[in-house]
Amino acid sequence: MSDPAITLYRLQACPFCERVVRKLDEYDLEYRSRFVEPMHSDRDVVKRISGKRTVPAIVDENTGVTMSESANIVAYLDGTYGDEAEAAAAGGAD
Repeated sequence: MSDPAITLYRLQACPFCERVVRKLDEYDLEYRSRFVEPMHSDRDVVKRISGKRTVPAIVDENTGVTMSESANIVAYLDGTYGDEAEAAAAGGAD
């Protein structure tokens, strides 16, 4: 089995990260969790992928998207994998 296309960079017990986890689970998306350093200044891996040291951050290899900020990620997941995306893929049929 190959690695999931989505990687979530997160912190333990981070409410913003959990918000993204709930959304990924809602859409039954496979993802890999990478837990990052609690110390903001030590999060070089996140800085390399997203340009910021904030979490959550995701990399979606399905679409080539890398982003941070939980509200943006949730909106992206809704638009890419949610009902709206399915309706668009179906040609917007009612």
